[in-house]
Amino acid sequence: MYQDTSKLKKNSSEKYGADQIVLLEGLAPVRKRPAMYIGSTGPEGLHHLIKEVVDNGVDEATAGYADEILVQLLPQNRVLVRDNGRGVPVDIHKPTGLSALEVVTTKLHAGGKFSNTVYKVSGGLHGVGISVVNALSSYFRAEVERDGKIWAQEYCQGKPTTKVKPVGESERTGTTIIFEPDNEIFPKVEFNWETILSFLREQAYLTRGLKIKAEDKRGKDYKSYNFYFDGGINSFVRYLNRTNEILQKEIFYVNKETNNIFVETAFQYTKDYKEVVYGFANNVHNPEGGTHLVGFRSALTRVINSFARAGGYLKENEENLTNQDVREGLTAVVSIKLREPQFEGQTKNRLGNPEARTAVETVFGDAFKAFLEEHPREAEVIISKCLLSAQARQAAREARATVLRKGVLESLSLPGKLSDCTSRDPAQSELFIVEGNSAGGSAKQGRDRYIQAILPLKGKILNVEKAGINKILSNDELRSLITALGTGIGEQFDLSHLRYHKIIIMADADVDGSHILTLLLTFFYRYFPEIIKQGYLYIAQAPLYKLEKGKEIKYVYSEKVKEETLKKWGLSLDKEKNKEKINIQRYKGLGEMNPEELFSTTMDIEKRSLKKVIIDEVEKVDEIFEILMGKEVEPRKKFIQTHAKAVRNLDI
Repeated sequence: MYQDTSKLKKNSSEKYGADQIVLLEGLAPVRKRPAMYIGSTGPEGLHHLIKEVVDNGVDEATAGYADEILVQLLPQNRVLVRDNGRGVPVDIHKPTGLSALEVVTTKLHAGGKFSNTVYKVSGGLHGVGISVVNALSSYFRAEVERDGKIWAQEYCQGKPTTKVKPVGESERTGTTIIFEPDNEIFPKVEFNWETILSFLREQAYLTRGLKIKAEDKRGKDYKSYNFYFDGGINSFVRYLNRTNEILQKEIFYVNKETNNIFVETAFQYTKDYKEVVYGFANNVHNPEGGTHLVGFRSALTRVINSFARAGGYLKENEENLTNQDVREGLTAVVSIKLREPQFEGQTKNRLGNPEARTAVETVFGDAFKAFLEEHPREAEVIISKCLLSAQARQAAREARATVLRKGVLESLSLPGKLSDCTSRDPAQSELFIVEGNSAGGSAKQGRDRYIQAILPLKGKILNVEKAGINKILSNDELRSLITALGTGIGEQFDLSHLRYHKIIIMADADVDGSHILTLLLTFFYRYFPEIIKQGYLYIAQAPLYKLEKGKEIKYVYSEKVKEETLKKWGLSLDKEKNKEKINIQRYKGLGEMNPEELFSTTMDIEKRSLKKVIIDEVEKVDEIFEILMGKEVEPRKKFIQTHAKAVRNLDI
């Protein structure tokens, strides 16, 4: 049908003129679109503020002008960061007529990071870090110690409330920043002590000789932590592997400059199946990798294959080891420092410099070749580990072929226990992974058949933290789940073939259910992390209690809500004290609910409550999975002893 849009165009043009063009000046763009500068306005973005301020102190340390950084968490959700560097200049910046301190704290794209004479290498690239923190703070104070004086200026939401002026005398040098994140930008979000410690520990490992002190002064329990590592990233690798069973005793390490790029790399092989590799550029963590990690992995594969062939480990008729073979069980840290880093986005998730790949590939490749020749025992261990991984990969190839689907919608390849949904649109399709046939039966009967698929699992699945891919593919329950997902696994994984954009784990609210949930989370984290990163994995929240007072029925999902409901009803937890008859039913298994109850409380899109699974603080997540699900018993025993007193509702 043809529509005449001439009138629409005329009317819209009358409303769209110069008056509708909005020019955001100063730091207004930051407050308007904060996520563009710090990634989000949730916990990740909040902690990014501390990173931006600490990065300035680290840059001073890297340049050789500072060796101490203090970070304090203060009452009112305030943070203090102090370094003993040179101190931000306070003299007049001629182009603006303002103090240089006011320029760097209130103007975007201003700072010493643009000049190679001030910083040869720097984590700050765009000159927006400190000014962004200022813009997103309801209170911000900058103090500078230099030239025998203490200079200070205060701000609110990026705007100065005082002038830059001397407020005291000092023989020290350095910069102190105190800020309070604006509640308008970060509603009800507080700083997490463990998250901050993890970041500061990382920075201390990456900057040999830097002392970092962290203090939590928010409550009655004062906490303090000091970080200092002479071993640098050698110590970092040792820390990352503290709960792993080590294969390679001598940690590989190289630190060398080539073409004005400093390359520092350390790694160690373990008996684990996973790869843990951290990439840093100018002390900034790049969680999505980049060219430096491409260079590292390329050289790793090339050197190992070359050594294996020269040493007769690989015969002429045998194929080369793959990237997957040489990376299994590897724990590595790759840190480079360069003058003009090209990060993708302000949050610097990925490095894009082509020259970084060449530098890492050359420096690491040459040093690793020499390491294998000079350390025959370590060479033997590394090559044997890689060959074992290759054998497992080849053994799994046939098993994988039975799992991979020939087509996204080809129902013949789906497992028989799967009750699929009618819809073939992944965006609206949901897969419920249900514990046990009983609950599976209720879920099948109560579901919305058009969009909800049900896959019941029998008992506890394989712990993938202790198993290779070949064992995973020979496990009936996991093979059914992999087939239902449709993405394939390992090298064949393709997220575009995922059949459901909501994958919901539905387990009983007891110890066994919690164990099954943990096993499934381990499986998804280790072999399907992209599903989690894209926000497709959820945990169903089934009710804990069914409360009945006469004809009134209420389902509650926590002990707190149960108590509040009974209080609202004017009733006591002690049934004998109540004049009115009540019934409190505690659900321990999903199978206790009939199909209608299960649907209305746990599966109905309009009423249900789901928890989205996210990956945050990768290092901490890796550690927890390794402790709780790994092969080593001692770390798990220590964890249980440490946290035993915090256990609640053990028998639920």
